[in-house]
Amino acid sequence: MRMTSSTKIMLIACGSFSPPTPMHFRMFEIARDHIQQMGLGQVVGGIVSPVHDSYAKKGLVSATHRCAMIKIGLKTSDWIHLSDWETQQEEWTRTRQVLQYHQNYINSYLKDTNGTINNQHIPAWIPEGIKRTAGQVQLKLLCGADLLESFATPGLWKDEDLEAILGYHGIVVISRAGSNPEQFIFNSDLLSRYRRNITIVTNWVTNDVSSTLIRKLLSRGLSVKYLLDDHVAEYIRKFGLFGTNNETKYILTPGSAAEAMSISPISPINDPDLYIEAQNQRNKLGAASCEVMDETDFPIPPLPPTTLNKVFCCATESNSKPASPGTTGGSRGTFLSRPGSAVQIVTTAAPMPTPPLVTSPDGTTTNPAGAAALHITLDDGTTGKKKAVKKLKISACPV
Repeated sequence: MRMTSSTKIMLIACGSFSPPTPMHFRMFEIARDHIQQMGLGQVVGGIVSPVHDSYAKKGLVSATHRCAMIKIGLKTSDWIHLSDWETQQEEWTRTRQVLQYHQNYINSYLKDTNGTINNQHIPAWIPEGIKRTAGQVQLKLLCGADLLESFATPGLWKDEDLEAILGYHGIVVISRAGSNPEQFIFNSDLLSRYRRNITIVTNWVTNDVSSTLIRKLLSRGLSVKYLLDDHVAEYIRKFGLFGTNNETKYILTPGSAAEAMSISPISPINDPDLYIEAQNQRNKLGAASCEVMDETDFPIPPLPPTTLNKVFCCATESNSKPASPGTTGGSRGTFLSRPGSAVQIVTTAAPMPTPPLVTSPDGTTTNPAGAAALHITLDDGTTGKKKAVKKLKISACPV
């Protein structure tokens, strides 16, 4: 099997996906980048095939939930899709048979010139417009280095299965930085025989977040934030998977801080699209009415039209001594500088008639036109008694 830049490739990953992690899907992106940058071919699609429920593995939830979580995790991908064919079989299907089924379907679809398949239901994992792709499409198994090493485990793989997988399909191995898959291939006669059909891709960004780790954290009630897709994590909690608590909880709705929405556990769904559609509708609903915690987003209400928009400056009593040069206040008798004292100024909201003349300490008479009625009191912090201020020099300046 010789690959060139014109070779069309589809990648398929088989596994439990219980639950699917971002690294499961990240492997597809890493493999596609490497294949296309190295001129080994053009990746036209990706397939995620979860294992059958009868596969004996600890922590395996039902295929209904696993397929739903995969679809949720892949909702932003335009080239990786779920294939539930393996889960729909009567029993567990060997990896070789999974690859053969998908490869045969691709071949039949591409060769269908009479429209026989087009009149049937076309699975979602078939890339849109793939018929416009010239030539055949080669399906390759995408896996990690652990699966490659499992080929050497006695009794785990049949020799004829390995011959078919390596000889007819080929594999793309995502290897961790620091590992040595080349040494493992060299030590295996079978792998060395099909070395040209094995593509090694080094993942330089280490990510050890596995499904096993996620299940452990969830069963202990610990956070998986930023380790798992938020919507997948929400689905897990909603259905109480992996030992999570699915008791009724209350969360704040986007529209009101006081209004709460109850989320109760419900029976498993048969169609994951129903959950995804309802989730999308809820996200759209909260987009325009989410709570705003920044007070700058709220407009300041205008003052009533009858309110005086003035700043009043109060001077000291007539018997107060002027402030000394270089100081900021007056004498110790100044009300504003006296410890424990406070001045309260209250203005009436309605405009008042022209006030009487006010005589200042220097003998001049002024008429503060447009001023409002003022009630000025001094509160002594020690006795609690209020004293009226009789002689104050008052001026008004607009703001």
